[in-house]
Amino acid sequence: MMLRCVMKLADRLLPVLPAAFLSAGIAGAQEPVSCAAPPDPVISLSFVSRYAEGDENRSTIDPRREAEAEDALKPLDQFIDALADRTESLYSGRIQDREAAANCILDQLGRWAEADALTDLGTETVKLTIGSRYAAFALILWQTLPYAPDHPRRTAILDWLDRRMRAEMSFWSDAPSGAQKGNLRAWAGLAAAAVSVQTDRPELRDWADDSIAAVMCSANSDGSLPQEMGRGEFALHYQLHAIAPLVTAVVLLERQGVPARRHCNDAIHRIVDFAIADLADGARTKAITGVEQSLFNGSEQLTTFQLAWIEQYQLLRKSERLEALARDLRPLIYTKLGGNQTALWRR
Repeated sequence: MMLRCVMKLADRLLPVLPAAFLSAGIAGAQEPVSCAAPPDPVISLSFVSRYAEGDENRSTIDPRREAEAEDALKPLDQFIDALADRTESLYSGRIQDREAAANCILDQLGRWAEADALTDLGTETVKLTIGSRYAAFALILWQTLPYAPDHPRRTAILDWLDRRMRAEMSFWSDAPSGAQKGNLRAWAGLAAAAVSVQTDRPELRDWADDSIAAVMCSANSDGSLPQEMGRGEFALHYQLHAIAPLVTAVVLLERQGVPARRHCNDAIHRIVDFAIADLADGARTKAITGVEQSLFNGSEQLTTFQLAWIEQYQLLRKSERLEALARDLRPLIYTKLGGNQTALWRR
């Protein structure tokens, strides 16, 4: 039944996908696409917060905890990175090679779905942070639709993602109140939107809309997000981290007929404007937090993936300033948004 639903949706979704999806490849002598076996599915995942014990604002990283979390996540994140890299083959080359790449992604994801991966999430921290990984899987899967719409494993993958998202919905109903309005809820909302755009299930779509509304409507009048402004030197970092799923979810929901940018007088634009205006020196965020921001105090540098949402934001509101910024950074790539955002969204 799920496969029939996907095939029915294909007619509705394909016309609004970027033209790059459907352009014919140039024939020529090319190496055939190879497809290795996927890594062993991750069934159980457990780690604690990477921030110092007792740090309610999550503004002080504990190096030991951070290393433990990254070690636990490594097999999962490496698989996502590899799948996202594979999506590059969907945008160039011969049609048969694009089909082979899509089939490979589905074969590999299908192995994880059949194993019912990520069913045992051992800590609250894992449950809070897993949404971005579900979003990545769903967005990677969505990109294969033009080239492998009737792949026999698509149904199993969507059923698996649907189960994972229903567990997410149950968890978030009782999640900590602060997290309900922060970037982690936004990522969970994006995951729901990225699944619902492929299944047309209204309960997922509505939950996605409610989730991103909870975050967007928390914004201050200047566009700063209170939950992220509590993060000390990482406040601007996390404002940007929240924008990526918010913008992408708004675009996906609007393609499903949900005018998600309507929330709280177009709060999404205030949220974006605040961050972009502060990229020069972080002064606005410093005025709120009282501390120099990590992007300007030498502890980290702004990286391309933190601005990868620009491509889809331009579909919501054209900005010459953002276009000029993106022009020097393209291609904009973020694996948790499914890979190459320039290829995916730019027309």
